[in-house]
Amino acid sequence: MTSVNERRPEVNVFLLASDNSAQLLPWLRSHPSAASSQDESGYSLLHAAASWNHPDLLRTLFHEFHVDPDIRDKDGETALFVTETVQIARILVEEMHCDISIANHDELIAEERIRSEGEFVTVADYLKTVRVRRANGSSVTTHESNNVELEQVEEEPLPPLPPNVTVNMGTTTEDEVPEEADPAFRARIEELASRDDFQGVEGQRQLRELVTEAIRGVERESETRDVRRRRVE
Repeated sequence: MTSVNERRPEVNVFLLASDNSAQLLPWLRSHPSAASSQDESGYSLLHAAASWNHPDLLRTLFHEFHVDPDIRDKDGETALFVTETVQIARILVEEMHCDISIANHDELIAEERIRSEGEFVTVADYLKTVRVRRANGSSVTTHESNNVELEQVEEEPLPPLPPNVTVNMGTTTEDEVPEEADPAFRARIEELASRDDFQGVEGQRQLRELVTEAIRGVERESETRDVRRRRVE
């Protein structure tokens, strides 16, 4: 394995890749063989693009420079092992056709390694979906892979409501909103609802947080009233 930095010390392509620097691709086009370079740990530009969530760079390395999607580091891990988002995992699996069955030196495949760390579980869930569907002789549709993260969010239950509290979901006009509603909380809801990604994973996650915050606020108010009532009694 030859390090690009040993041959060309004036350019740290791995740093440029992690930053998704505009300088990287012009330099690689002048030195195309460097696109497949690895550092002393076997870390490649593909690993950097995947772990730092740079989808366009990832695609360019594969389609233009023909970097092997299964290039491994010294731990036997491909870029899939360092992936933190379903979007990047989809590109690696569905566009670049990386091998999801590759195991590292600990005999763990990417799905198992990611799940064991407990931080990017939705990526592990996506990889499990791919593995199971392939085992059953079918493929994962774009709709299914798009909804892996959203389904994960929807499966998580909201905290229980406090006594005598109900939540009614529906639409209303501005005139129908009670004047006593918390202006700051209302502004947060309106800001979230106006975002382009409101129906996406991040928008729905933040909506859940707002609902949870509202429920807990009502619960605290209910407990305060109970304490005050007991003191009066």
